[in-house]
Amino acid sequence: MLHLLPHWNWTPGDTIDVWAYTNADAVELFLNGTSLGTKRKPEPVSHLMWRVAYTPGTLRAVSRKEGRVWATAEVRTAGAPVRVALAPDRARLRANGDDLSFVTVTVQDRAGALVPTAEPLIRFGLSGGDARIVGVDNGDQTSHTSFKANQVRLFSGKALVIIRAGTRPGTVTLTAAGDGLTPSAVRLQLR
Repeated sequence: MLHLLPHWNWTPGDTIDVWAYTNADAVELFLNGTSLGTKRKPEPVSHLMWRVAYTPGTLRAVSRKEGRVWATAEVRTAGAPVRVALAPDRARLRANGDDLSFVTVTVQDRAGALVPTAEPLIRFGLSGGDARIVGVDNGDQTSHTSFKANQVRLFSGKALVIIRAGTRPGTVTLTAAGDGLTPSAVRLQLR
């Protein structure tokens, strides 16, 4: 296991604390292919940290356990926001009036990378079948926006929309659109 934080979209000249969480013994950090050094964990449960001068590109971590590569992780600088992306946790629901699909909403750049700093307002539509939007959220603990809505502002590049299946089988289409972004749609099957 290896998690590399935070995202890699900053302002040139910023100094960023980069953290690596791993169950390996050591982690080597690379910025655009250049090693920033290897750090060993001082105890079994801890994280490793580097202070890195931000330069756009790719930050890559390689963890090792007993000298062998254990896991790798990367974060890359994303470009300008271009399109909305929808990723349901599942696309098939039971038509029982209770089943839910949790759909993650993000914004991507031209290369399909998540733009972690994008925070546009995204509007949703649901058509073609027996289902409804029962909640939205973005994880912003300071937000006072209602969870019962057909729109949500992304927070740190992400949000969530929850779809509840009705009782009639069929297909529903969830659409998502934001100003200046290519919209997205995903089909959900109710069985």
